[in-house]
Amino acid sequence: MDTTINKKRKIIHLDMDAFFASVDQRDFEELRGKPIAVGGTPDGRGVVAAASYEARKYGVKSAMSSIQAIKLCPNLIFTKPRFDVYKEVSDHIREIFSRYTDLIEPLSLDEAFLDVSEDKQRIGSALEIAKRIKSEIKEELNLTVSAGVSVNKFVAKIASDMNKPDGLTFVGPSKILKFMEELPVERFFGVGKVTANKMRSLGIFKGLDLKKQSKEDLVRWFGKSGEFFYQIVRGVDNRAVLPNRIRKSIGIEDTFSEDIGQIEELQSILKDLSIKLYNRLEKGNKKGRTLTLKVKYADFSVLTRSSSLLHYLEDQEEIYQIANSLLSKLELDKKVRLMGISISNFQEDKEERFEGYQLSLFKEF
Repeated sequence: MDTTINKKRKIIHLDMDAFFASVDQRDFEELRGKPIAVGGTPDGRGVVAAASYEARKYGVKSAMSSIQAIKLCPNLIFTKPRFDVYKEVSDHIREIFSRYTDLIEPLSLDEAFLDVSEDKQRIGSALEIAKRIKSEIKEELNLTVSAGVSVNKFVAKIASDMNKPDGLTFVGPSKILKFMEELPVERFFGVGKVTANKMRSLGIFKGLDLKKQSKEDLVRWFGKSGEFFYQIVRGVDNRAVLPNRIRKSIGIEDTFSEDIGQIEELQSILKDLSIKLYNRLEKGNKKGRTLTLKVKYADFSVLTRSSSLLHYLEDQEEIYQIANSLLSKLELDKKVRLMGISISNFQEDKEERFEGYQLSLFKEF
């Protein structure tokens, strides 16, 4: 496998700063400078979808339960998500990106990779393009974005997180190896808590320690991911920016303030989740054939069940009926703390190709 850094590519990773929360603070003066959480409720139900930087100072972060968030920040202000507004802002951001390149790989509403190796305006400098994009987003939307600029996706993504908020970090070809050597292993994408702990137990704390390991040992310890680590610590990432990146599923879930054991209450929550999921599918103009039910029990064990149909789901009530059918087949011998449903196997999936996704951990990019 080639271990040569491709110095010709110019990749920018752009990540909006506390996107949902920043849009709310922009639009409502009374929220500015205040610790806010988008999603969740003051009574402790649900989870935080996004947190303002004022809330993050207390340790509040996305995917955290409302109860935990309130404990960390008693004066936290909860706002109801306005996904239609966030989508509209996201579309405007995407239009700004498209002024410079058509090679745009969106990862979410607030994050994307751009390949500006051959930019539309013939500026030539990826750093200058990133500066212009930041300036235009600030001027036109009154929001800030952090950017990472490098020769590949992996380094650009890490760089964008280096100086948040409103950051701009450039890691050129001559700096990549030193940059990777000094990077703590937990900052490597694809390295979660379990893998990071295992690495530390093996004496691997930084990229330099990782670089000292043989490919054979890394594969033996970490499977296929080991080969990826061997390449990336040397600054090698030849994945292309994919303009038609596939979103493989759309889902929604709810974490309960108290564990639930009654099937009727779970069915009521499932009805609400079905309505919200249907609305998300409608906004994304998506139709899928596979519905998956996810249940997390009070002991934190997780169970999923799926049902695939011959036709595409287009009806809100049908989504609920199939989800309820899957729920009825579960043994509720213990209480439930979280429940979610998702739709996958979308209509256009059969027409798309999946080159570049050999490792499942690539999905995190």
